[in-house]
Amino acid sequence: MTLTLLVAFGLFLLIGAPIAVALGLSSAVTIIAHGLPATVLLQRAVNSIDSSPLLAVPMFIMAAALLSATGVTTYMFDLVRMVVGRVRGGMAHVNVLLSLVFAGMSGAALADIGALGGMQVREMEKQGYTRRFAAGLTIASATIGPIFPPSIPLIIFAAAAEVSPVKLLLAGIVPALILTAMLMGYIALVAKRQNLPRDNVSPSLPAFLRLSVISFPALMTPVLLIGGLLSGYFGPTEAAGITVAYAILIGLLVYRTLTLKTLIDSARDTVLATANILFVVAAAAIFAWVLTMDQVPMKASAWLLSISNNPLVLLLILNVVLLVAGMFLESIAAILIIAPIITPALIQAGAPPEQIGVVMVLNLMIGLLTPPVGMSLYMMSITVKMPFAEVLRGVLPFFIPLFLALALVTFFPGLTAWLPTILME
Repeated sequence: MTLTLLVAFGLFLLIGAPIAVALGLSSAVTIIAHGLPATVLLQRAVNSIDSSPLLAVPMFIMAAALLSATGVTTYMFDLVRMVVGRVRGGMAHVNVLLSLVFAGMSGAALADIGALGGMQVREMEKQGYTRRFAAGLTIASATIGPIFPPSIPLIIFAAAAEVSPVKLLLAGIVPALILTAMLMGYIALVAKRQNLPRDNVSPSLPAFLRLSVISFPALMTPVLLIGGLLSGYFGPTEAAGITVAYAILIGLLVYRTLTLKTLIDSARDTVLATANILFVVAAAAIFAWVLTMDQVPMKASAWLLSISNNPLVLLLILNVVLLVAGMFLESIAAILIIAPIITPALIQAGAPPEQIGVVMVLNLMIGLLTPPVGMSLYMMSITVKMPFAEVLRGVLPFFIPLFLALALVTFFPGLTAWLPTILME
């Protein structure tokens, strides 16, 4: 069955079928060819999306869309400029810090690029940065979003691997901060060598206080989310719903920029984004079910443990597998297919599930920056009307800090497991 499945999947990809379509059709061909009932297709697809944790996905998307619609990102951009703009390479540091701030609202790399990418590149160009450098940094810093809570990929991983979504979301905080520090450290080195410009902003205490007051309600979004998770009053799904309600509240009563039109537009964008994600989830679930029927997860676990029972060795193997898979598979599809196969062996070897989830997501976010799929590359190319090859050349130097952050998370499990252990016990 597995051979039929993989051959059919490869053929559908070769003729240009989208990933989700290739996953679904190859599964259907395999199921029918091996005499299994076709009703399995519908049953597995429906069961895969009938999941409480997955309910958080559309609501987090909605919350990010609503907060973007309020226009608060402009105020946050100006606030971050006030803080770090005057250092050498200040606007580049602003780019990274703004991605970290927006990560607490969006939880997705492509949302970060779509909401902030154009503005960040334009502002950096105005101050003398090359367009290639600005575009490369912007999509590299967007990888912070899917690591810091609310992380949509981590929620997907929790559903696929059947582990605690709350612990996974908390586990992403320290790695996201490490990734931020690595990018800013790399910028500091480049700024010194290439004499990058300082920001032309003129900081003043009244302006800083004004921007802080304006941005405060939006900046409280991740605090509300993380605080609620830690208190135990609600889980990720409830947190997502409360975040949407909070976004509507501050949009109507505080910023007063949320109109009926923007609300409808945000809802429409949420429906489209959610449909795309859940289509991939349903197709990948059928694909994974066929692999499970052929006992691939059990065989893979036995094979991995026969190589080594050292969790570090297995994590290094996982890194290689995911870096290659990320070049060809959409990240959510890769999580849903690979997580059930490889997670049991790693947990049995002693790797914390929080570390496995963060390592997997970080690998696949790096995959968004690598061709031939490379969705972040394509989105940035479209957003700033820049040739794909130029965007790729711009991001290549930033693989250094990204891989350094990945190495730290891989070699030191405490970076991911420490915070949820301390806060949840």
